Amino acid sequence: MGRTVDVEDLVSSMEIRERLNLKSKEALRSWRRRFPDFPEPVAELGIGRVWFWPDIEEWARAAGRPRGYRSCVR
Repeated sequence: MGRTVDVEDLVSSMEIRERLNLKSKEALRSWRRRFPDFPEPVAELGIGRVWFWPDIEEWARAAGRPRGYRSCVR
């Protein structure tokens, strides 16, 4: 059986970039390639990959990235 998550905690790459104040799409792509501990998407849908925000938030804090980070806004 798959992982159970609150749908409000699911984020796209665009939302990750916004929440972590990344300036470009390439920044997130680069992190995914360069850091093997970057969280894997929880699903890949027709519209693209989706991640569990708490996984991303935890990784960003532990990695000290980026300085302009802002916490989850609902």
